[in-house]
Amino acid sequence: MLEKLKQIEEHYTELQNRLSLPEVYTDPEKVAKISREQKELSKIIESYRAFRKAEEDAEEAKSLLETHLEPDFHQMVQEELNAARSEMSRLQEELKLLLLPTDPNDSKNVIVEIRGGAGGEEAALFAHSLFRMYSMYAERRRWKIELLNLNETELGGAKELSFLIEGEGAYSRMKFESGVHRVQRVPDTESSGRVHTSTVTVAVLPEAEDVELELNPGDLQVDTFRSSGAGGQHVNKTESAIRITHLPTGLVVECQDERSQYKNRDRAMKILRSKLLEMEKEKQSSEIAAQRKSQVGTGMRNERIRTYNFPQGRVTDHRIGLTLYKLDAVMDGDLDELVDALVTADQAEKLSTTQEEE
Repeated sequence: MLEKLKQIEEHYTELQNRLSLPEVYTDPEKVAKISREQKELSKIIESYRAFRKAEEDAEEAKSLLETHLEPDFHQMVQEELNAARSEMSRLQEELKLLLLPTDPNDSKNVIVEIRGGAGGEEAALFAHSLFRMYSMYAERRRWKIELLNLNETELGGAKELSFLIEGEGAYSRMKFESGVHRVQRVPDTESSGRVHTSTVTVAVLPEAEDVELELNPGDLQVDTFRSSGAGGQHVNKTESAIRITHLPTGLVVECQDERSQYKNRDRAMKILRSKLLEMEKEKQSSEIAAQRKSQVGTGMRNERIRTYNFPQGRVTDHRIGLTLYKLDAVMDGDLDELVDALVTADQAEKLSTTQEEE
């Protein structure tokens, strides 16, 4: 591990030197790429240098203890040695985690799709509640959120909706939300007070960059139609909504949230590009497919990953067996405790796999 860290530090220094050359700045894309890579390595370098400092402190204290010291001074140096060794041990574990293979999509923005499943209108209402939850979480993380498509019901629910989240580490944290979310509560439409169980499906896709996937215009069928929804002045008046069909795969995406046909087309293309890139990656790499299906154990889109039980005020993540009795806070966007636990479980699983391979 230490040899690998030395190589990483050499590469980090090389990146720093390249950024100091004036000619590099004639190519903004190259500068951005080097700066991004340097930033990704900075945490590892910071921990590695702290480890080396603790190692030097331990060696110095150990050498002093081999000389004749006054009892009080000997005890103080021994305490310094113990502290340095403890810090080395802590940093070693931290570096093991930092050296784990990272998901190449972790730094990307994400497109999130939410669809009501079993439960009819109640599922649609909860789909809208999940959108509110993610919007408030994005605000806490200082991410930017942009609604791409919304198909509303008469009661204010959402049959389906999609939105873009832009911000540092968005995919690295949101990817754990892929799967089936189950809600247990008394619907507003239920007069007898009986608890209903409904489901909502969430899909999280890394946003595809234009350079990652070229689309043949001849493969696209673009249709315009009138926006539909629960009401409002703009509904059903102009054909600004866009439906794009990718003929080779039969994949269909719609966008109708904006009044501008151009903006809806641009947003629909974003979604289509991301979906096609995801499909292509799954086809090309069984490893990526396995990882996508197992986002912390059992995060497949067709499997229940989390239950929100309103009568008991609890939320349970079934992948890691974590139950929190703070449902109101979670629905208001307080997701970090859940996501942190999922990230930790994911790291532990990767660490275990790495150690087995070694």
